[in-house]
Amino acid sequence: MSLRELTEAVLLPGFTGTTDVPDWLLDRISTGLGGVVLFGRNVVDDEQVARLTERLRGERDDVVIGIDEEGGDVTRLDAGRGSKLPGPMALAAADDLGLTAEVGLAIGARLAACGITLNLAPCADLNLTADDPIIGVRAFGSDPAKAAEHVAATVRGMQRPGVAACVKHFPGHGAATADSHLTLPILPRTPAELFATELVPFRAAISAGVRAVMTGHLVIPAWGPAPATLNRTAIRVLREELGFTGTIVTDAIEMGAVAGTLGDAVGLREAAVRALAAGADALCIGGVASDADGFDALVDRIMLAVRDGVIPEERLAEAAARTRALGTQPVGVTGVRCEVDLGLEVARTALRATPIPDLGSRPVVVDIEVTPTIAAGPVPWGLAPHLAEVLPEAVVGSDDLDVAGRVVIVTTRDTHRHPHARAEVLRLIKQASAVVHIETGVPGPDLGAAARIDTRGGSWSSLRAAAEVLAAGRLRPNG
Repeated sequence: MSLRELTEAVLLPGFTGTTDVPDWLLDRISTGLGGVVLFGRNVVDDEQVARLTERLRGERDDVVIGIDEEGGDVTRLDAGRGSKLPGPMALAAADDLGLTAEVGLAIGARLAACGITLNLAPCADLNLTADDPIIGVRAFGSDPAKAAEHVAATVRGMQRPGVAACVKHFPGHGAATADSHLTLPILPRTPAELFATELVPFRAAISAGVRAVMTGHLVIPAWGPAPATLNRTAIRVLREELGFTGTIVTDAIEMGAVAGTLGDAVGLREAAVRALAAGADALCIGGVASDADGFDALVDRIMLAVRDGVIPEERLAEAAARTRALGTQPVGVTGVRCEVDLGLEVARTALRATPIPDLGSRPVVVDIEVTPTIAAGPVPWGLAPHLAEVLPEAVVGSDDLDVAGRVVIVTTRDTHRHPHARAEVLRLIKQASAVVHIETGVPGPDLGAAARIDTRGGSWSSLRAAAEVLAAGRLRPNG
């Protein structure tokens, strides 16, 4: 392979479109581009995605086609509808490793049917601070050993159909109080703390045979000032101390934590060079749709770094080979359970509720919207549509509705992180005759509502399970 071919072989750009693929991108796939990453902007439904991936694979059989399908609150295949499968925190609450593996299998089988070769999931992060703005219900909780079991079960299930799983965000985002999409988190964790806590789920994933690990844009001061994606020590720990031999995939290089700290487009190019030099293999550059000029400028900058000796050519060849290994076509499986049935079983098992009071004849339902995280995006959320089906007498409320003497069902997401949501819940508690508080994010403090339901996720199934409890009075003791 020529130097240009080796360089393009480690890149995973994104693009805009659901049917048409830019000609420049097809040309580069045919000559060896590593692959692409699909986002919600590329998805209409499964049949359309299968046609799109078939078009891409028509240029080269082993092209890598990645997507970020965690289930739960972070979904690309169901970006317009909401995932039928609850996410990690709900799975941990259900605490049935068989169910967790089955959810992983369902995701992997669906991706295989769509022609996806690489899933940028699951999260191996832990919930180590209530102030983390980006992980939340995407994690399997705070207990390293328990999370490790569920991460491993997910990986085994997901990879059965031949789709490569990619655990993230090494060495762990759960203690961060900043969003790496926007700025650079600095974690004051010692190596001993990391090995005892954050790295436990990653080690379990490696033991389970995970084919890829995604680096996080996080600074561990003991490893030096560079974030893990650009840090030789971090990658050495992953390779030598954790024993990972598969493909190291970067989180999106254009994110503010790396490219932003180095300065716009030039920052993106420098971050790409530093990541490859540090030991990363595949570079995700797809969060913002690429164009031919920007892509070529990135390729030229990496080639210059090779010619200048910053990146040894053998390092680039190694990275290209590891990236190409993620393009293996999935084989698919049969006998996978319906997502609705599976998702509802998990959601019902995960749900925790206190006794529900008499809702009266016309309870008011209020969904307090908050800006979704960048990772989740604008996926449909809220209890009102579900109650319209299972409790049609409920009235959809608004901010100026008089709730005096009424029963209010209020739904929130991570109330503890959103002061305006907390204030609105407290106002409703003060004015209404009774309030049932549905928390769909990380369970936070009890605000004094008459009843509380924790779903541990905002998936379609989690919201439907909460609506069922309200409609049918099926209760599960809080715990």
